[in-house]
Amino acid sequence: MTARGLNGQPITREEALEILRSDDSELLSIVAAAGKVRRHFFDNRVRLNYLVNLKSGLCPEDCFYCSQRLSSQANIMKYSWADPETVHNAVEAGIAGGARRVCMVASGHGPSSRDVERVNAMVRDVKSEHPNVEVCVCMGFVDKDKAESIKEAGADSYNHNANTAQSNYRDICTTHTYEERMETVDVLKEAGLSPCSGVIVGMGETDEELVDVIFDLRKHGVDSVPVNFLLPFEGTPLGNAHTTDNFTPRHCLRVLSMVRFIHPDAEVRSAAGREVHIRTLQPLIFEVANSIFLGDYLTSEGAAGASDLAMIEDAGFVLEGGEGQPVLVSQVRKDREQLHVDIRHRGIGSPEPANA
Repeated sequence: MTARGLNGQPITREEALEILRSDDSELLSIVAAAGKVRRHFFDNRVRLNYLVNLKSGLCPEDCFYCSQRLSSQANIMKYSWADPETVHNAVEAGIAGGARRVCMVASGHGPSSRDVERVNAMVRDVKSEHPNVEVCVCMGFVDKDKAESIKEAGADSYNHNANTAQSNYRDICTTHTYEERMETVDVLKEAGLSPCSGVIVGMGETDEELVDVIFDLRKHGVDSVPVNFLLPFEGTPLGNAHTTDNFTPRHCLRVLSMVRFIHPDAEVRSAAGREVHIRTLQPLIFEVANSIFLGDYLTSEGAAGASDLAMIEDAGFVLEGGEGQPVLVSQVRKDREQLHVDIRHRGIGSPEPANA
């Protein structure tokens, strides 16, 4: 498996299932093998992604896992478009904390032309001040014209997750289809945007279905694969579904290893849920994944930024800089002190202090 991975070739479906079903005694060997592939393509660099939630809640879609769905009873912040100055300050905080990519996210089925122009202005603002920082946009379904407009504004990538396998999709959403999501991924690629699309593990899928969707993402040529582990929000249909009751940190590491072997040269990101589900084994994430989110998620708290930076450094890894070059964590700390900028804000639309 390792030899094929070093050549950029995926493992077989059968091998992927074997990884998911392997014994705990084999875990470190699997992680080490996946780590050789990860280091071959990304050395010991870790890419930090930083989320900026431009518009929160009141989404008309009925995704069963989502705290932002219109009928959600989850106690989250809900607000319409954040003002440009607030967004600017949030972006600056993330970059000061070491973020290589800023992810601008807005809830909803998809943006209007006016929404696209609004976000395009924010993209141009970031790029004018930080040309080497990547910008990823996530606003739901877009057509060719909107995707091309976002690309022309300077965005590097666009996130549109598959979330789960085609065969499991009707069990987690009824307002749109898996096919529609993947058609959008193809539109993004055709427009020249780097497609970012991943999964949420723990929504009742079987091992076979999880393997299916990871292979399908490869078929669609995605460049970045965020792997989320379900956070069961109270007030959503999956809030009390107990679909993650059997999760262990070891299982999550097997999932990440499987994704790495199917996508040897792609950005594999350990996204939401790592703090809850991988817990004390989080340093091992970096042996397999080359990317994480810095700070908070869209509607839930993440780890303190300083703690993640320390974990990266303690594990022997460095940050990925603006030109892809390695940057020592100590340099980020020095820059942060010089700028006098908090590593991140607790959240747009909230009077709460940053979780740092």
